[in-house]
Amino acid sequence: MGVHPHDCGGFDATTVQALRDLAGAANVRAIGETGLDFYRNHQPQALQEHAFRAHCRLAAELDLPVVVHQRESLDAVEAVLREELGPAGGVMHSFTGPPETVQRFVDLGLHVSFSGIVTFKNADDVRASAAKVPSERLLIETDAPYLAPTPMRGRRNEPAYLPHTAAVVAAIRNVSVSSLCATTTHNARELFRCVPPP
Repeated sequence: MGVHPHDCGGFDATTVQALRDLAGAANVRAIGETGLDFYRNHQPQALQEHAFRAHCRLAAELDLPVVVHQRESLDAVEAVLREELGPAGGVMHSFTGPPETVQRFVDLGLHVSFSGIVTFKNADDVRASAAKVPSERLLIETDAPYLAPTPMRGRRNEPAYLPHTAAVVAAIRNVSVSSLCATTTHNARELFRCVPPP
């Protein structure tokens, strides 16, 4: 749970305390989505950075991973994470950075997650990035209700469409879909400290 950078207007100490209180719930597994969006710029960049740093500090305080949003802000996101990321790490959510940036975030202790964007015709760089993530740091996601994968583009995204993303990432990495699913499920459970079902 957290405050998206699009919605961080008015973010202050009261907001942080409200998040801290909510984070006491047993089903809270991470702080975020938080980060920097310099593409839409719905909020001033300085305010986005203030909120992002506060989320990262709260995640470190509570020993929770952080879920990181970035758009047109990779270098600025990396700079904040280098200063603020806690030991529980986190995930670069719906990653679209070029392949040469992947290792920078892995070296910081982050997982890297790919959404339906990896299936898009013009997403060669994203696919190249998906090939570079070490297996133990790889995740896939829906980002529902957004970014439905090909061939479901234009529809409201939902978890039922995740196999399309999995199939593309598996092909990129030259592994079976079942192997990819086992890897990413294990990684998600480790990152979010979820006990597997009996």
